[in-house]
Amino acid sequence: MFPARSHLFFALAAVLLLPSCQVAGPSASHQGSWRKGYDLANAKYAAKPGWNQAPALPSSPSYSQTTYSSVPLSQPFIAMTFDDGPHPSNTPRLLDLLKQRNIKATFFVVGSNSKAYPQILRRITAEGHEIANHTWTHANITTLSTDALRKELRDSCDAIVKATGVTPTLFRPPYGATNASIKSLIKTEFGYPSIIWSVDPEDWKRPGVQVVADRLVAGARPGAILLAHDIHKPTIDAMPSALDRLLAKGFRFVTVSQLIALGQKSGAPTP
Repeated sequence: MFPARSHLFFALAAVLLLPSCQVAGPSASHQGSWRKGYDLANAKYAAKPGWNQAPALPSSPSYSQTTYSSVPLSQPFIAMTFDDGPHPSNTPRLLDLLKQRNIKATFFVVGSNSKAYPQILRRITAEGHEIANHTWTHANITTLSTDALRKELRDSCDAIVKATGVTPTLFRPPYGATNASIKSLIKTEFGYPSIIWSVDPEDWKRPGVQVVADRLVAGARPGAILLAHDIHKPTIDAMPSALDRLLAKGFRFVTVSQLIALGQKSGAPTP
């Protein structure tokens, strides 16, 4: 009887039900529905070469630090991370490669790309990967005003939530450019720890497929956070060799939040 008012009511209800992108304190972490499937797959393919097994994963962590570049672990768990996507062709191809190996990764997505390719974000979350904030425009946040920084993070978060319904709980500063005051502000206002890395193959310089794979394999250690970029085709070309060699060396892949949780379970201080 009142179509305009009805539409307005439902629109307001939808907005109110969306998770908040700015909080006072740590964000509530999203519990993936893939854990049961992970356990079943591990049981089925326990003896299959090239299959990633990450059984008995702990619950999501509480982020007690403002930044993480690695996690002290004796167990061979590592986190593979991909920045700057999603890319319309490279990211789906990468997802195929990860799915074939039961590898779960963390994607630090740029908000403008998230808005352009929401269906790829939905696939990322549906397949059990972690999505994290990487600003709206891939800005160097050390050059921004506080208000501009907030807008970069808020707009990127909003695009992720709109596409997936999932609120990100991690942030990576573009170029790794940050400082103590920025990290503190982001942790306090958004709940995000800043995630850096311990292995950088410099794939953005396009040194060659084999070089990228070799650098990832050579740098991996228990608790390592490995960096790569899913916007570059040669990087995706390097992934089969890098991932298979890391699996053959006994490494097991988890998301960044899982890696941090494993470190908290071990009780070791995190750098």
